[in-house]
Amino acid sequence: MSKLVIICGATATGKSDLAVEIAKEINAQIINADSMQLYKGMDIGTAKLSLAERQGISHHLLDVADVASYVTVSWYQELARAKIDQLRSANENVVVVGGTGLYIKAILDDLNFPETDPEVREALNQEAEKIGGAAMHERLAKLDPAAALAIPKENVRRVVRALEVIEITGQPFTANLPREDSTRYPDALQFGLAMDRESLDLRIDARVAKMWEMGFVDEVEGLINQGLLEGKTAQAAIGYAQIIRMKHGLMTSAEAIDDTARATRQYARRQETWFSRDSRITWLSAKSNLSERKSSVLQDILKA
Repeated sequence: MSKLVIICGATATGKSDLAVEIAKEINAQIINADSMQLYKGMDIGTAKLSLAERQGISHHLLDVADVASYVTVSWYQELARAKIDQLRSANENVVVVGGTGLYIKAILDDLNFPETDPEVREALNQEAEKIGGAAMHERLAKLDPAAALAIPKENVRRVVRALEVIEITGQPFTANLPREDSTRYPDALQFGLAMDRESLDLRIDARVAKMWEMGFVDEVEGLINQGLLEGKTAQAAIGYAQIIRMKHGLMTSAEAIDDTARATRQYARRQETWFSRDSRITWLSAKSNLSERKSSVLQDILKA
């Protein structure tokens, strides 16, 4: 039976590098579970591994959507499960890696996705235009605190979708998330990378500074020409949203850098909270060296 390994955790904890090392050891292929790495051209701002950094390991569900396109969790779920099933039926080992908790849960568990109601959706969109995304997020936090933790306030489309589900079903958005005993892949091995808050904040600040040095602003300018401003999800991505505001004269470059680092730190807190609820995850210290983390994961894989 082929292996299915999940590597998750907060941003900047070293998930991608660990996934490559594990994949090399067990001859696996990698499936992306980062909602923004799905987009073509969103490379620097999402810390997407370069071809060289992938070290010859096949990666799937990277660069599968244009920045102007509309991507949903249900769409991702269908693609990711189909690829996992295809690989495992060929007796290929699979490593799933990413920090988008809802995407990983959509792979593993039988999420229910209620149908959309155009009238409800349009009313909520109009309200968001009138009062702003932050106010809509505050409403979501009151109605469904867990959903508000998982969805950044910058992503107004997902906030609206969560509020739509609440209105349609009369239940919290997260009421559609199943118990862990309903998993589609009961043999999946999940590993999470954790780091103390102070160290992670320093790592995030350094990563954001490096992104600007690597030409992040140029990347965003190129994507604007490819339709980034038409894509509600992509343009709300952390860093991209700040540079767009900078290009519109709403903040300086220094303010955009600071705000990107701040928003990333907040996002990391939400990721930690989300993943901490899943008792299936075996936690590893992201401060240990890569070989130690790899050894810990491989030991558990061999035991399984």
